[in-house]
Amino acid sequence: MRFDVLLARAAQRLKAAASPSPRLDAEVLLCHVLGVSRAWLYTWGDRDAEPLMRARFEALVAARGQGRPVAHLVGEREFWGLTLKTSDATLIPRPDTECLVEAALARGAAEGGKLLDLGTGSGAIALAFASERPGWQVTGVDLSPQAVALATDNAAYLGLSRVRFLESDWFAALEGERFSLVVANPPYLADDDPHLAQGDVRFEPRSALVAGDEGLADLYWLAREARAHLEPEAWLLLEHGLEQGAAVRQALEQAGYSDVTTLQDLGARDRVSLGRWSA
Repeated sequence: MRFDVLLARAAQRLKAAASPSPRLDAEVLLCHVLGVSRAWLYTWGDRDAEPLMRARFEALVAARGQGRPVAHLVGEREFWGLTLKTSDATLIPRPDTECLVEAALARGAAEGGKLLDLGTGSGAIALAFASERPGWQVTGVDLSPQAVALATDNAAYLGLSRVRFLESDWFAALEGERFSLVVANPPYLADDDPHLAQGDVRFEPRSALVAGDEGLADLYWLAREARAHLEPEAWLLLEHGLEQGAAVRQALEQAGYSDVTTLQDLGARDRVSLGRWSA
């Protein structure tokens, strides 16, 4: 069977399985099996698929049809132009989080400084920042040893040697350390949030998704506790849900931060709230 026919059939199958991007999913999975680019598929789509390749591809399509994330099936995801290895031990890097990276870069324009990424997961935020700011010391921490191992592996793969990853319950392993920027994409979904039963989220670690107090508990805690680890005039940047901006801004203001504001992502949704610590 020709590749273009194989792709068309796979896309139809994934559409019937309610994939939000059936054609793209099919192309990414086939490129993974063949070890080629999507441009290659458009150029050589009239070639016949070998039986073994076809069997591997159809097995991946079946798994995707059951809801398995494409990033888990191929073992990687692009973020900020970087190819990151992925696993079911961490959240899958998402384009919305690039808003947090942009905000950090805008406030970390100096030649050097220290950035802390809390709950680093695959290391996406820390590594994206480090790729743009080679003069900075970048630290990522995560409670999960599997996440720390994955982030460390990603740093080595990308050749970003100035980044360190530590196993830590938030600030626990960082006693006495202060940073120019602290960023976090913490759990912010409520326990009964309907998104937990939808899409890729079903296959991601619940501990990285859900927080108490209607999803706000970790955001409130970080607003308070980060102050002890911020240098004078340093910034705290927190990613959150689209309806949580007002609550997070209030928490930052009550904790004594100045210049508090909320930034929107590419979909014009509240995504990142931040404040400057001047004490």
